[in-house]
Amino acid sequence: MEIERKYLIKRLPPDYASYPHREIEQGYLSTSPVVRIRKSGEDYILTYKGGGLMVREEYNLPLDKKSYEHLRPKADGILIRKVRYNIPYQETYTIELDIFLDSLAPLILAEVEFPTEEEANRFVPPDWFAEDVTFTKQYHNSVLSQAKQMP
Repeated sequence: MEIERKYLIKRLPPDYASYPHREIEQGYLSTSPVVRIRKSGEDYILTYKGGGLMVREEYNLPLDKKSYEHLRPKADGILIRKVRYNIPYQETYTIELDIFLDSLAPLILAEVEFPTEEEANRFVPPDWFAEDVTFTKQYHNSVLSQAKQMP
């Protein structure tokens, strides 16, 4: 089960580049249900995501490089490329700050995952976060993959 909130960013924190980061490439074999392939460093993953916005099922299966490269041209829509920064917050959370590249630039989103729905609902974001877009489908990566440019 994945429980996460998603936010637009009004300004980058001044020290974001000092945190661990990696480039991610992902494509969608299906957007309903969501079936995604992702390359993150040397890791290759096939993900299924169920319906929902803040709370939904998520299953991850490892892929090898050859399988990823076989599935990559089968992705529907654009391949999303982004740089993800992992920023610790309040000793409990990790903010996943995604800076999108290519046709989705200059979109920047932050996601925070939670152990429970109650905790997600109580979350107070840092002041550099802007609008909460958790319940706005247009900011789901599967929807973004169907766009030609930033929403």
